[in-house]
Amino acid sequence: MSIAALQALRLALQRQEIAAYIVPSNDPHQSEYVPDYWKLREWLSGFTGSAGTLVITATAAQVWTDGRYFTQAEQELAGSPFVLKKQQVAHAPEHIEWLVENLPAGATVAADGKLFSVQQQRYIEKRFAAKGIELDTQLDLLGPLWEDRPALPLSPIFEQDTYFAGVSRAEKLQALRSEIKAAGCTHHLICTLEDIAWLLNLRGSDVGFTPVFVAYLIVGLDEAWLFIHSAKISTSLQQQLQQDKVQLMLYSTIDLFCGELSARDRILIDAASCSNHLYQQLSKVQIKEGAHLVRDRKAVKNHAEIYHFKSAMRKDGVALLRAFRWLEAALAEGKTPSEYDFAQKIAACRAEQADYFSESFPAIIGYNGHGAIIHYRPSKEGSAKIQPQGILLVDSGAQYLDGTTDITRTIALSEPTAQQRLHYTLVLKGMIALSTAVFLKGTIGLQLDALARQPLWQHTLNYNHGTGHGVGAFLSVHEPPHGFASNTTTSRGTTALEVGHICSNEPGFYLPGQYGIRIENLILCAPKVQNEYGDFLHFETLTLFPIDTKLLDKSLLNVSEIEWLNTYHHRVLQELGSLVEVDELTWLEEKCKQF
Repeated sequence: MSIAALQALRLALQRQEIAAYIVPSNDPHQSEYVPDYWKLREWLSGFTGSAGTLVITATAAQVWTDGRYFTQAEQELAGSPFVLKKQQVAHAPEHIEWLVENLPAGATVAADGKLFSVQQQRYIEKRFAAKGIELDTQLDLLGPLWEDRPALPLSPIFEQDTYFAGVSRAEKLQALRSEIKAAGCTHHLICTLEDIAWLLNLRGSDVGFTPVFVAYLIVGLDEAWLFIHSAKISTSLQQQLQQDKVQLMLYSTIDLFCGELSARDRILIDAASCSNHLYQQLSKVQIKEGAHLVRDRKAVKNHAEIYHFKSAMRKDGVALLRAFRWLEAALAEGKTPSEYDFAQKIAACRAEQADYFSESFPAIIGYNGHGAIIHYRPSKEGSAKIQPQGILLVDSGAQYLDGTTDITRTIALSEPTAQQRLHYTLVLKGMIALSTAVFLKGTIGLQLDALARQPLWQHTLNYNHGTGHGVGAFLSVHEPPHGFASNTTTSRGTTALEVGHICSNEPGFYLPGQYGIRIENLILCAPKVQNEYGDFLHFETLTLFPIDTKLLDKSLLNVSEIEWLNTYHHRVLQELGSLVEVDELTWLEEKCKQF
């Protein structure tokens, strides 16, 4: 948090007669996790959640975020001049509505156009126009104030072997060029880091938890241009890229290159990921806004990617087995490891597995009340000591060369209360309902999301986050467009599930200050049957780790749900049993015994 910068920003607003300044969480590539260089909102406000928007006026400093971060934001912003504004609908631009309601006609709102997509800017301009408010996106007022701002990352990039990718770089580029040509275009501008990494079978470590690198890519009908710092790429990799007709350009020259495209050219862009600043550089060229060509291909996993995902799940299951055994042993010996200690232990156990790369997001280890903070991240200094009583929520994941994992388990550390059993059982019933769903092709995430909430809804309970998100293949743990959401403000709610989509399935329930419950597996969308009524799909569960049965109220489960649980545990035992030591197998057998 920087109070001095807030004061300096307000002075700049006053001098330039600007009524408000908007600071998003974005980088120029619309990434979820951004390099430290772009963490402007976090630096100014002190709120460290991955989603949120800061609005500064002469008298207000307000942070909008969604239900995942309410408790965290309240704690981090307490005692500061920054005030939490709770979004009623996740991802909805409610700060824009606030500005429209509170600013006078003729006011000017400023922002850095590099951090807003074309789509976002158009929405803002449309809403402001109704009130006569002007939007100026030519002003970066915060950058000059950040004196010790981190540099842009320069970590080396490396090739993802076709053994893992399933399809070569040349094949992917050729398929994309066919689609570009079919769209009547000569070029395609790609801004999303995950799309660039997937298309070129390259990975990096410029961004924490996601193996990507900062770059732009323009694909033409005969060659492609990768805009990146040359120091990131070895000579041998440069030669391989050149063989595939990928030319290297300096990252900083993307504006100039776009400006030099001629009126004879026609470029395909994605208005949701192309920054408004970059869009303005395309002044001479014909522009076509089209489908998410790379994103949608990337989302549908091929046979090789699915095969390796399953390998990653086995590795992850073994690693978690060792970490949870360690915790149980420590508590039995009277030790009280902290939430942070356990997060470190989980990461260490994963690091022992072959082809481990990194965590896929900051581990959420929430003991008792901390579990109710949906995206809680334990710190080394302030995390709670885990005692042999209460409930522990553990949400963690890893990046392996094989694939990306994300799993949540909630465990009882002592005899649970009747209320805890009720809430936990309702959450599991919802997870099973989604796991066993059979649905017609074309069914969207919004429809399926309701299945996971129904058991809670029957008790007039709910959770304030989506039920699931897409997962990348050694890429982003939160991969668009598919998933499960209870609203249509994100693609997770509006996208139809397709064969090859991998999603998380993670209903939950949270009592602030007391405990949080979430159970999460990754699931694969697969064909079920085709008949005269259409193509039916279903889900295959990928995650392999026991679900704690000590928290269950068996009387609330029906025969089918108990059968699902027992079948799942039998499979976990079969898949992991041959990969662990004898004493570990005994532990696993106990956790997987028939319920």
